[in-house]
Amino acid sequence: MRIEDIDRTRCRPEFDAAIRKDLAWLGLNWDGPVRRQSEHFADYQAAVTRLEAEGLLYPCFCTRREIQAEIARAGGAPQGEEGPIYPGTCKPLSPGQRADRIAGGADYALRLDVTGALARTGPLDWTEDGRRIKAAPEALGDVVLARKDVPTSYHLAVTVDDALQGVTLVTRGIDLFAATHVHRVLQALLALPTPAYRHHPLVIDSSGKRLAKRDRALTIRAMQEAGITPAEILERAQSSGR
Repeated sequence: MRIEDIDRTRCRPEFDAAIRKDLAWLGLNWDGPVRRQSEHFADYQAAVTRLEAEGLLYPCFCTRREIQAEIARAGGAPQGEEGPIYPGTCKPLSPGQRADRIAGGADYALRLDVTGALARTGPLDWTEDGRRIKAAPEALGDVVLARKDVPTSYHLAVTVDDALQGVTLVTRGIDLFAATHVHRVLQALLALPTPAYRHHPLVIDSSGKRLAKRDRALTIRAMQEAGITPAEILERAQSSGR
C-alpha cells in the first residue's frame, strides 16, 4: 500500500484514515508497511542527483503563464498526450545563466531532457496485457521531475516507489497510459526493473461521465451508508471487468 501525498497542500491525514477505513470495510488488506511518499523524499532526491550528474536534467524558470505566452508567440506548439508540449524555452540557457538564476532565488522546476535520455537508453518497450508496447516519451516532451521546493513529481516518485516496493504488475486507469512512456525511460535511466502494466477503462456514471471528487461522485462511504454490502460492490467490479 502506498499513500501518494507529495502535494502537502491537498493531502490531509483524514484522507489517509478514510482510505484505510474503506479498504478495511471492503475486506481488502495489503502486505508490507504502508509507504508514504512524503516520508521518503531522500529516495527521490537520490534519483534526481543521479540524473543531474548524468546531465539529463535542466532547470526551467518559466511560469505556466510564460509557457503559454511563448507557445502563443510561436503560433502554437505540438500537442502531446497531456496537452501542448513544453517549447524548451530554458533549455538553451548556459550553465552560468542557470547558476545565476538559482543563486538569485528564482523558482524553478527540473525537466528531463528527453532527447538526451533516449540517446542514452535506445529504444524501449513494456508489456501491456501480454503485448509489447513501444515507449515514446518524446510525445510528452521534457516533463517536470522535481521542483525547487519538492524533490520529486508524480512521474519520478511512482517509478522509484514501484521498484522499492517490489511491484511486478501496475494496474491503473487508461488516463495514465501516456505517463507510462515516461516511467519506462526513467526505469532504464535509473537501472530499475520494469513491471508489467494493465491500463483499465475508467469508472463512469450512468451518463458516461468519469467519476471525480470535484463532481461529488458516488463514494465507497456513501454506498456503505446506503446499505450496499462489500460483496455487492466487489461483484459489481468483477462484472464490469474493472
